[in-house]
Amino acid sequence: MKKIFRGTTIGLVAIACLLAGLIIASQLSLTPHTGADQTQLWTEGESKGNGERPGSFADLADGLSPAVVNVSTATVVKENEEMNMQNPFGEDSPFRDFFGDEFFRRFFGGPKGKSFKTRSLGSGFIINQDGYIITNNHVIAGADEIVVLLEGGDEYPAEVVGSDEKTDLALIKIEPKNGLPVCKLGDSDATRVGDWVLAIGNPFGLGHTVTAGIISAKGRELGMGAYDDFIQTDAAINPGNSGGPLFDTSGNVIGVNSAIFTRSGGNQGIGFAIPIDLAKNIISQLKESGAVTRAWLGVLIQQITPELQEGMGLETRKGALVADVVQNGPADKAGIQRGDVIIRFNGEQVDSQHELPTMVAYLPVGTEVEVVVLREGKKKTFKIKLEEMTDEAQIADADKSSEKVHDEMGLTVQDLTPELAEKLNLDETRGAIITGVESGSPASEAGLRRGDVIIEVNRKQVMDVSSLTEILEANQDRKSLLFLINRGGRTIFIAVAK
Repeated sequence: MKKIFRGTTIGLVAIACLLAGLIIASQLSLTPHTGADQTQLWTEGESKGNGERPGSFADLADGLSPAVVNVSTATVVKENEEMNMQNPFGEDSPFRDFFGDEFFRRFFGGPKGKSFKTRSLGSGFIINQDGYIITNNHVIAGADEIVVLLEGGDEYPAEVVGSDEKTDLALIKIEPKNGLPVCKLGDSDATRVGDWVLAIGNPFGLGHTVTAGIISAKGRELGMGAYDDFIQTDAAINPGNSGGPLFDTSGNVIGVNSAIFTRSGGNQGIGFAIPIDLAKNIISQLKESGAVTRAWLGVLIQQITPELQEGMGLETRKGALVADVVQNGPADKAGIQRGDVIIRFNGEQVDSQHELPTMVAYLPVGTEVEVVVLREGKKKTFKIKLEEMTDEAQIADADKSSEKVHDEMGLTVQDLTPELAEKLNLDETRGAIITGVESGSPASEAGLRRGDVIIEVNRKQVMDVSSLTEILEANQDRKSLLFLINRGGRTIFIAVAK
């Protein structure tokens, strides 16, 4: 009994000590330290799972591949006598038998007057059970023969319905024996950077190949033309993928694979596709008439550089600067002026110069649009009816005598006389023609060129060399000068930093 009592007493004492310790700790605020009473080093995110990240593309690829085709082209080339003058070996030479005709054709030219075929491979996708197929213009351009190979192995000759070099799109057609699987066209404008995409095509002639990745960027400008508006993706795109489809995870085509950026000839994680929203408009016109009729705003535009922003007193660099307005064109009739900055077109914001041509290209001829511009810091709104685009004239250059103006600028110029303007087919009859630009000078660094006609400096009209000199001398203290020049019949603004 004593042992039991002693054990019970020890237990009660221990419990009492524990309770006493907790009471003392609470009185001394000795609570465990947490991050709740200090600034946290990071922000905790909410767990939302993996979203719609696919576990596998297998089912999607199985369903989509039958509507993707290989496009093979052949072009007949006839070698001329000039190519064969370099060939020291005749057709009967034993060296020809040893090395083969292909070796001699590549390095010395083929037999005199002989024709041979060059072949290339690309991709395409079926959009209609009647046999209409979208591909790239550069895949079929100049081809004498076009053959379409379906996934099942069937081959069909194809004819070109129409093609458009400016957007690199083409519509071809086959006459199928049976019904064809078709691709559904999606909404490229609704896609976002980071969305998963799937590319199917014929890289390096290897037949149906599936690659996956994400949209890396949108609205990419590659310097390939006025209608650059590419979707950039890291899905592997290689030579032979051209003309093939870029799918979203719902199986809709959101782009036409068109170009790669590479130093090795292979994929480096940067591929480009034409947005399907642009392709829809082009392909519809090719189906109807075999050619594309483009809407025309009638302005020549340029990018707003930091120097131009400062020289024109603009708050931001957003928008498209109107460098010139075509006389009697749609914009001219509506009241748009040189120096206006277009900030909205047809209800959409214009963030940069390269966006505007594509916005116009999406619309049919005859569409009335609302255009908002900044003019001397104030917004003005115009209603403009788009007209059909016409060819633009090219302006020739000519030799000119020169007169030195302002060594600091690095320019030599000459008066523009009516006789010289007529000779150069220029609308301008007054101004100063640049006849020389010193290498490394402020004028050279800014981009002024020989043959440019200076018509304004800092919004002051240049009548001749004398007035140009006066304007330059009056602005010696300015860090930069805003030039308005006529280049090849077009006017553009150039800011020259001194």
